[in-house]
Amino acid sequence: MNILHDFLYTTGIANMQPGNLIMVGIGLLFIGLAIRKDYEPLLLLPIGFGSIVGNIPPIAGMAVGVYDEGSVLNYIYYGVSQGIFPPLIFLGIGAMTDFSTMLSNPRLVLLGAAAQLGIFLTLIGALYLGFTPSEAGAIGIIGGADGPTAIFLSAKLAPHLLGAIAIAAYSYMALVPVIQPPIMKLLTTRKERLIRMAPPRNVSQREKIIFPIAGFLICALVAPGAITLIGMLFFGNLLKESGVTERLANTARTALIDIVTILLGFSVGCSTQAQTFLTPDSMAIFSLGAASFAVATACGVLFAKFMNLFLKEKINPLVGAAGVSAVPDSARVVQMVGQSEDPQNFLLMHAMAPNVAGVIGSAVAAGILWSVLVR
Repeated sequence: MNILHDFLYTTGIANMQPGNLIMVGIGLLFIGLAIRKDYEPLLLLPIGFGSIVGNIPPIAGMAVGVYDEGSVLNYIYYGVSQGIFPPLIFLGIGAMTDFSTMLSNPRLVLLGAAAQLGIFLTLIGALYLGFTPSEAGAIGIIGGADGPTAIFLSAKLAPHLLGAIAIAAYSYMALVPVIQPPIMKLLTTRKERLIRMAPPRNVSQREKIIFPIAGFLICALVAPGAITLIGMLFFGNLLKESGVTERLANTARTALIDIVTILLGFSVGCSTQAQTFLTPDSMAIFSLGAASFAVATACGVLFAKFMNLFLKEKINPLVGAAGVSAVPDSARVVQMVGQSEDPQNFLLMHAMAPNVAGVIGSAVAAGILWSVLVR
């Protein structure tokens, strides 16, 4: 009977707290959104299942949790906590990305830059709520809608907030089709949404090869703190565009990025233990993250409208919403909203220009924040 009593005392059922049940429910919600709604399934499904795993109460004295030194989950989480996984994700993104649309119409880069204003406005809001400058910088980067960048910067500036920031960033990335359309429609008229843009010009292979090298040098000299992320992004793109390393590029954009995505998503989910995750700071981060994402979307749209005051060939303001770094989901949302007004208006390729520019912009913004706030 003593053995039976001891066994029952060590079960997860006996040690389950209300907070753990809440986080298990959130994990199930993420899995449901991934499967039923197809919201970023490659991210939400690993995070959701990881959240369930991370909230099964461990037995005292046994190293099984993500925060228990020497546990398997702790070793996997090392890639998140030390910022190893995000650059590898960027390598794969670079190998998948075609910068042709951005190079064919460089002025659309400004829309990607404008969308990053949400980062800095959210930083100010976080400071107002009492977060330290380092914490505020890590929270602000959620506005870039770039999960790997958010993880990388929070690991450097505010490791104790990493779980909440990562979950917030990936949650809002997954909810792009829900969050962005109302903001886009609110800030534009039907006449503006009907604007058709000229097809992008053809970009030569030489331009595609020169761009990752020149782009890295410019970004790295402006923000040395972004060297790791930007370097891996442009290195992956050079593998793709060089034409002589197709095997390496194919590995980076398939097997490598898939493996890292699985490990990153699952370990981030496991880090959401209720005892460390369900705090007032986490709730504030989620609120600031939502505001940051909305502001970033609005800034991109409004800046496109501003540019149209000086341009003969008008930009469809919807394209500005793709300035956030959620590649390619925000570009698809632009296409979807545009075609709801005019089924023959094809905005996807145009939207990809500020979309990929936003990836670069968020990484540069992270580098700047790291350089300034780490001191």
